[in-house]
Parts: sequence; structure tokens; C-alpha cells
Amino acid sequence: MIQEKRLLDLFLELVQIDSESCNEKAMGERLVKECEALGLEVHTDRAGETFGSNGFNVFAKLPGTLPGEPFVMSAHMDTVKPGNGIKPFVEDGVIKSRPDTILGGDDKSGIAGILEAVRTVLENNIPHREAEIVFSIGEEGGMRGVKAFDVSQLKSRRAYVFDSSGNVGKVIVGAPGQVKVNATVIGRRAHAGLAPEEGISAIQVMAKAIAKMNLLRIDEETTCNIGTIKAEYATNIVPDRCSINAEVRSRNLDKLKAQAEHIRSCLEETCAEFGAQLECDTPTNYESYRIPDDAQILTEVLSAIDRVGAEKNVTLGGGGSDANIYNQKGIQAVVLGTGMTKVHTTEETITVENLNNTARLAFELLTH
Repeated sequence: MIQEKRLLDLFLELVQIDSESCNEKAMGERLVKECEALGLEVHTDRAGETFGSNGFNVFAKLPGTLPGEPFVMSAHMDTVKPGNGIKPFVEDGVIKSRPDTILGGDDKSGIAGILEAVRTVLENNIPHREAEIVFSIGEEGGMRGVKAFDVSQLKSRRAYVFDSSGNVGKVIVGAPGQVKVNATVIGRRAHAGLAPEEGISAIQVMAKAIAKMNLLRIDEETTCNIGTIKAEYATNIVPDRCSINAEVRSRNLDKLKAQAEHIRSCLEETCAEFGAQLECDTPTNYESYRIPDDAQILTEVLSAIDRVGAEKNVTLGGGGSDANIYNQKGIQAVVLGTGMTKVHTTEETITVENLNNTARLAFELLTH
């Protein structure tokens, strides 16, 4: 029933539309045209204005002809860098790109699969469920598009987010929350050659604080990493400012808070030891979620995977996605694998088989 060549052609076209985070406008405009051509009611918003993007979320409504509660099918339109000038090609059933860019299967495979499923049920007059389709912006920068999306527009109380590596059949039922740690140590500047003892080296303080920290793998559901250390001075100056940007992730809220507090405590104690000052901000970027084993959303998607003929793989995730925000806003959501591999790298690929199965899974969800 799925038109495989049409699906592949659409995917190859979509990945060639530049849509790195904060530059999703052209992709959004294309998706509006696609949805309007299908006869859907389409809405856009001003979410991009909340974080400096020229794009917007696309929200489309598919009326149903079958009984049952409506549900959301969601995917994001933005990509990571380097995502401009993508030139895809197919080799032995695998879709690849030139080695100087990503492919963009994350997450245009989800978009293409959803659109093909909707097109198939409509052109063949197949009875189908009511669905609400959300194509978001800014996912790669911290799910900023969905954070700004007005979920009061939705009738649905559950969502299928097509946005994971792993073969079709993978279902992520739990994922960590994330706390950002943005900290600056403020020391005292001095001449490093003439009077270094009059200074307080912010680099030295930060280095000692970091040495006290538990980092990387904390336990089976908690991680912590420092991504940036910044202090740029001439070598004859005792530096008075040094900053770090770090993150904590955990599927356990108490552990998430405890690890963030541990980082802050290491910084505070070391600053006190040297007489330095500390500026530290620990905002929660997104919250964790866990879908119960007996949830209707899980039962329905596992049945759909069986009908596709794919292997079921129910698992927990290690990263955040739009599903975290949906769950946080009261809409139960799971993340579905679309078959993309080595995402966020120039070695990213997806098989034609997985692309087809992504559309088949969306079709099965719509028609049962």
C-alpha cells in the first residue's frame, strides 16, 4: 500500500532543504504546502521568535473516520551541523550523504514516513483514526520548538514521536531529565610576573573544583559531563574569570538534583578555599519520563509493530527528545525508532527498508 518510490523521492528532497536549527523556515514552508496539498487543516505559530529561529512549528489536523481517541504523530524538522548542502545518494539499499555533511535522517525520516502514511490513507479512502500532526523546530537545541508549542490546541492525550536511531520496532518508554550547569568563578586579576601572589587565579580555582567532581557515568541512570571550559588571557595576567558549561542527566529526579547540587558544592567549597566568588545557574532543561508497562499507548504501538512485521524492542533512552516535553505538558508520549544510524555525524545513514517501515508503522497506527 505504501508507495515506496514516492516515499524515497520525498525523503531525498526533504534532506536537501537546508534546515539547521534556527534556520527552519524553508523546511516549514515546504511542509505547510505538503499538508495543504493533502487537504489537511494547517496551522503555524511564532515559536521561532522565542529562541532566535526564522522557523515555526507546523500543526496539521487529520479528521478521522474510525472511532477511537485521537493521537499525535510528531517529528522535528531541524538538523544539527553540518546540515547545509546535503547531497544524498542510495547505495545497496542504504541512503547516505557525501562525507562533508550529515544525512538529515534525524529527523526527516520521521517526517517523510508520517506524510506518506497520511497520503496513503487519504488517496485510497482507507478508514483511519483522527490524528494531529506536529512538525517541530529547534529540537536539536533543547526541544525549544515544542516548549513554545501551545498544547492546548491538541485534543490528543498521547503522542508518537518518530525520532530515534535503531530499527523500526524500537520503542523508548523512558528517558532522562537534564539540568544545565552554567558556572563562572571570579578571582582577582594581577600581573603574573610582578605580583602573582596578589591575584586569585580563576583557572586554578576551577581546575581544583573540577578535580573534586564525580563526572561522566555516575550510575546506571545518571551521567554528568562538562562540555566547555572558557578562560582566555595573556600569560602575564592572573585570570580573574573562568567559566564552564556542563550538564547532568538522570532518569531519577532525586539523583538528577543531587548530582547538580554536587557540582555546585564542589565549586562553592573551592571558591571559599581560595577567596573567589561564584556565579552558578542550574536550570532544568527538561524532565524525565517513564511510561507504565500497561499503558494503552504502549499496547497500541506494539500491536502496530507486529502488523508491520518488525522486531519489538522496548527500551529506555539516554537522551532527551520532544517526547520529554510532551510528557512534561501532560501528553503521554513514546519515541519510535526510524532506523537512522550514527546520527549527528557525517557517517549517518538509513536503510530504504527502515524508511519504508517507518511509513508502514505510521500507517498501521492510523488504520487501527
